[in-house]
Amino acid sequence: MENAEEKNRRIKLVEQKLNDKDYKLTPQRRATLLVFLENQSKHLSTEDVYKLVKSKYPDIGLATVYRTLQLFDDFDIIKKLNFGDGCYRYELSDREKHQHHHLICLKCGRVYEFEDDLLEELEQKIERSNDFKIIDHVVKFLGYCNKCQKEQKQG
Repeated sequence: MENAEEKNRRIKLVEQKLNDKDYKLTPQRRATLLVFLENQSKHLSTEDVYKLVKSKYPDIGLATVYRTLQLFDDFDIIKKLNFGDGCYRYELSDREKHQHHHLICLKCGRVYEFEDDLLEELEQKIERSNDFKIIDHVVKFLGYCNKCQKEQKQG
């Protein structure tokens, strides 16, 4: 989790982003944002977010969480991720850092992040040869985690 100063900075940025489009950071939206700030290493489903917000704000409804996630996705506050398992997941969007990538285990469904970005040179080549400005990319590697490989060998 981020330190309190960084957390407050991120909250202010989101508040400004919403205000710029005539939206407010309501208590429900703030609660949802805090869930993401407190669970940055996780890829949360809508139901995960709902359960975490509801544990602190019991009166919040599922529809409110859905609307907040849609709004946050529209304003690039969070990223909507599709790992091919029929369930969208979300994580904080961070344009200040380069996109990390995901390793997805096909057996247990676990998602691992890795930060190594080996695509910088490829992006530059694509931009030059196609006169195209790349702003982001998404990479998913599908395979089997160490635990599932061990289980497969034993079975």
